[in-house]
Parts: sequence; C-alpha cells; structure tokens
Amino acid sequence: MTLQTRPLAPTIGLEVIGLDLSKPLDHATFAEISDLFNQHAILLFRGQDLTEDQHVTLSRRFGPLQSHVLKDYLKSDHPELLVVSNILDDQGRPIGIGDAGQTWHSDTSYATKPCHCSLLYAREIPAPDGERTYGDTAFASLIAAYDALPAETKAKLADKRAIHSYEAYYLRKQKEGSKRPSLTKAQQQEVPDVVHPMVRPHPITGRNALFVNEGYTIRVLDMDPAESEALLNELFAFSTSDRFVYRHKWRKGDLILWDNWASQHLAIADYSLPQRRLLHRTTVLAA
Repeated sequence: MTLQTRPLAPTIGLEVIGLDLSKPLDHATFAEISDLFNQHAILLFRGQDLTEDQHVTLSRRFGPLQSHVLKDYLKSDHPELLVVSNILDDQGRPIGIGDAGQTWHSDTSYATKPCHCSLLYAREIPAPDGERTYGDTAFASLIAAYDALPAETKAKLADKRAIHSYEAYYLRKQKEGSKRPSLTKAQQQEVPDVVHPMVRPHPITGRNALFVNEGYTIRVLDMDPAESEALLNELFAFSTSDRFVYRHKWRKGDLILWDNWASQHLAIADYSLPQRRLLHRTTVLAA
C-alpha cells in the first residue's frame, strides 16, 4: 500500500492520514512507515483510539523499550509507559511528570547510546479557546539545522565533543521550582554524564545532525568555559530557529512518533489546573 500523507513543516514532519494503529500492521505497511519516518523524523497519526497494550505493542515494532529512570511515573502494569501529566491523585500527588520537556531537548541524549525514538499518545488535553490551543509541543530538525550551518562553523565543530548531563538538568529544574523529588543515589548511578560528538551521523541514514540541546548539553570539551557557553548558546538559538520548527497543536487521540537522533522538542507550558493534560510515552532504545 502507499500511505496518504501531508507535510507538517518545510524541514520536518509528515502526517500519515487515515491509518488505524489499533489494528495490526502488515510487514509492507510497517516498512513504509519506517521509511517515511527515517526521511522526515516526525510522523503524526491523528484520531487514534489505543489501549495501553496496543500502544506498547506498536512501540515494540520499532525496537526494545526503555523503562524510564523516574520509576514513580511509570504505569505499574505497563512499566514501558511513562505518564506525562499535570493531574493529581486523590492525595494531591502528581500521577505523572507535570513539567516534562519544558526545555529544548532530545530524549536521553544523556545516555551512552541515545534512544532511537519516542511515541507520545494524547489521552487528555486542555480544551482549546477558539483558535487558541494549550500544551503544544514544538519539534526542530537537527539535520536541517546542521545542513544550514555556515561552512566555517561546520569545520569548527567537526572534531568537537560535548558533555550531556541528566543530573545537571534535573538540579536546574529543581532550582526553577520543580516539585520532583531528588534523584536517589541509584538513579544518579543509572544516568552518569556522557560525552557525544557535537556533529553526530544518524545511525540509519548517515546524515549529519547537530547533536546538542539546551536541556542536557552542558559543556564543550577542551574549550575555555566562557567560549563553551557562548558557542553552545549560539547553537541552541540557531537550531531552534523558526525555519527548522514544527509546532504541534494536540488533539485527543493524536500519536506522534519522533526521531531523537534527528530532532529535538519542547513542551509549551502555557496551561495549569483545572486544565488537565494526560499523555503516555514510550521510548525505543538504540539497537
């Protein structure tokens, strides 16, 4: 079959139209989805009605799944599902991560082998106010950003490596007022700082991506701290320029699949209770 699609933005993303993901995908259809995904880095499927089992089963077609380091926010019967939500339980405790992704980042760039992709499914979203929507997510192409860099910047970055740190990100969120509990010693040991090339070839397509992000990239190796900070801030701003970005306005039943090797994303925090938001995310590990 040839899937019906439409582009989401000039540099990133494709909507796949009319496909029911609650039904098993045959080999040919899944192969076509995989090819489109590798080309466009984001696939959107609207109007889905998925059980938790179906979400996990679909995700496993792409590879083995992560169990997130924040165990308190995983579904007890489906530990592959991370709950992203601002909803509180009867005791006033958050049922999920309420401030997830509110800085530009690529999921698990802080891992030795960054995860391949994530599948985020919208179960409940804030009601729109006319044309105004709440809780949007912005996605930016790291491949298009690299391609657009001046030649001299590409040469400067060719042999540069940078540190990615989950703990530094987490501490920063706490200083900003996050109510997340402190990481345990075991959690800290699970996510040690790692080093990645600042220009990283995509493991499947081979295309170069500008592999830095504001969330987790904290310092360029072998560079004066002030120079490192200036270079990173320049790259953060450049890579999230409007020309590389697609801003998604969520509807209930949307499922978005994104490539963490080729993109970064940002959750727009412009809503609060009683506006409720509930999404489930699976994360596919690198092969």
